[in-house]
Amino acid sequence: MHRPLPPRAGVGFKPAHFAHIAASRPDLGFFEVHAENYFVDGGPFHQQLAALRADYALSMHGVGLSIGGSEPLDVGHLNALKGLLDRYEPAVFSEHLAWSSHGGHYFNDLLPLPYNEETLASVCAHIDQTQSHLQRRILLENPATYVAFESSTMAETDFLSAIVERTGCGLLLDLNNLYVSSVNHGRDAMQALDLLPLAAVGEIHLAGHACQQDSTGAPLLIDDHGAAVAQAVWSLTAATLARTGPVATLIEWDNNVPPWERLYAEATRAAQYLRAPSASAT
Repeated sequence: MHRPLPPRAGVGFKPAHFAHIAASRPDLGFFEVHAENYFVDGGPFHQQLAALRADYALSMHGVGLSIGGSEPLDVGHLNALKGLLDRYEPAVFSEHLAWSSHGGHYFNDLLPLPYNEETLASVCAHIDQTQSHLQRRILLENPATYVAFESSTMAETDFLSAIVERTGCGLLLDLNNLYVSSVNHGRDAMQALDLLPLAAVGEIHLAGHACQQDSTGAPLLIDDHGAAVAQAVWSLTAATLARTGPVATLIEWDNNVPPWERLYAEATRAAQYLRAPSASAT
């Protein structure tokens, strides 16, 4: 039975935390999992996921469909996704505005694409195919980027808005990605926020990033999901929720994974922003 995604805080599920979750049944709105980790028929991963699904809403997040790629989508991958979604009936399925495969080779990364009419048409066709195959609306996540393409003719905000308008998909608004990309490209994250199709936001992601410098000494932020959410991203969260109202908000912490108590504390902070975003902005 479909369980909708509540406008509450959630966390990315890690099997190492399952015993704590099962014992304490934490007060969370949902859990998110990476779909490709469950492209097997059975085993302990599915046993744990079924237990979570019995008590919580689920968000499934794809990392390998390569929606931004120039080649046709892998129908076998779509079939596996369809089987998984039919099995667990998650509240939402999301993917990235990125590409990760080419010429039969798969890369363990989410790679950027130029923002122009050619890639817009390709991305929209891939989203249309995905939504038709899966028989559901998907959410598309804005990327963290480190380079800009000379062939780009559109701002990222305009590109995302056009995708939402043409395909009817929703937006998974990753605020850490928005902040990372804005700093890396010398843009204002708050201004970019107001240019996005916020009415289409179906889920928010929050994560940590690493701070480095490029060859000129300018700040370079890396979206590594390996630390607590930065204060600048919390401030962007407050500004976003003031515009959208409460939206399901996920804490992603995929590297240097902390003990459960630390992850849960981050989710508790997100819940405070959802209750009173302006009061939590300090």
